[in-house]
Amino acid sequence: MPKEAAYQNIHEELQLDAIPKLNLASFVTTSMEEECNKLIMESINKNYVDMDEYPATTDLHNRCVNMIARMFNVEIGENESAIGAGTVGSSEAIMLAGLAFKKKWQNKRKAEGKPYDKPNLVTGANVQVCWEKFARYFEVELREVNVREDYYVMDPAKAVEMVDENTICVAAILGSTYNGEFEDVKLLNDLLLEKNKQTGWDTPIHVDAASGGFIAPFLYPDLEWDFRLPLVKSINVSGHKYGLVYAGIGWVIWRTKEDLPEDLIFHINYLGADQPTFTLNFSKGSSQIIAQYYQLIRLGQEGYRRIMEDCRENTMVLKKHLEETGYFNILSKDNGVPVVAFSLKDRSQYDEFKISKMLRRHGWVVPAYPMPPGAEHIKVLRVVIRAEFSRTLAERLALDIKNVLRELQKLPLNINDEKSLVDTALEANREIIAQESNKRQKIMAA
Repeated sequence: MPKEAAYQNIHEELQLDAIPKLNLASFVTTSMEEECNKLIMESINKNYVDMDEYPATTDLHNRCVNMIARMFNVEIGENESAIGAGTVGSSEAIMLAGLAFKKKWQNKRKAEGKPYDKPNLVTGANVQVCWEKFARYFEVELREVNVREDYYVMDPAKAVEMVDENTICVAAILGSTYNGEFEDVKLLNDLLLEKNKQTGWDTPIHVDAASGGFIAPFLYPDLEWDFRLPLVKSINVSGHKYGLVYAGIGWVIWRTKEDLPEDLIFHINYLGADQPTFTLNFSKGSSQIIAQYYQLIRLGQEGYRRIMEDCRENTMVLKKHLEETGYFNILSKDNGVPVVAFSLKDRSQYDEFKISKMLRRHGWVVPAYPMPPGAEHIKVLRVVIRAEFSRTLAERLALDIKNVLRELQKLPLNINDEKSLVDTALEANREIIAQESNKRQKIMAA
């Protein structure tokens, strides 16, 4: 068919998809600056694996690794580089980190003449499905700590109880996908240190910071969860979440070279150059790596801090509106990922799934789901507040949720309440415009 017809057919069919900006189920970034979009298109035909042919791209990748490692408080010597890799999201990063733990554990057991055929991994029942994939694909027993009502993340004490001599690591989550809550990595580290001391084991910790890795360093710099803790040997983070890059980029960082077994690294002479590689795939586009570097140097620490503070403020705005309705319990914490997880106090007339379905009529994608094993009787709705989710959108979502509640209860529309929300949104718009104007004036003055 003609190229114009092919384009139009596909373009029209894709209109059936949700609007990415209104997809509040996803943590993934949906908007970037035009200059970065331009860089992405300029490099979309580069295969990152051709390191000898694209040395500048390789340098940008290594700079990203070093900047993210320092963000996580890795101790790097003056003439040294951090140990890490760009991946296709946190799923691949977790697979690589898990393989490193498994191989290191197996090598140690072999050297000691002990069985090495029954490795296990301890984590909470609130883990993302990629951990289950790792366990199944690479034959590792997954031991999950069930959550409980009012405690929706892994209990460090119960996790340490599950550890035995075959445990390759304990995986903690910095930002649960269910309610955004940070797990207590410091307490886990302290309890595990004590158990290792008593048993003679050296069970390590991996931190799945897919969502929280770009949050905690800027909003909670004094929180100890990273390489400041001695048992944390590797960390993964999603660049395409709060790293502010489009989907397709993650990062995994190791504390030292010793934490990444050499026998997992392949040295390939491809296209005339020795290339050390530790990935689950070979070919990979360069665009997302370049986009990540753009964001890191464009925003800097202060830029990321301001964006994360804005996300937190918008989270509090939405939370306040939901609490004012009197219909919801808020299940997310104030000091986690910018997420609002909430459940109905009364389900006698309708449930969270009905509200989710009706919000789709307004264009919003707000998921409803049960909590993990141990609290599966609790159903929740969850809104992810991303960098591109403005104060105005938060006000609009709150208004639409209230209108859905009125429709479900067949109550008359409260004009005064709607007018109040609209006025608040207009006022917020004026504030945003004024703030942006002030920023531009400061930039011009500088």
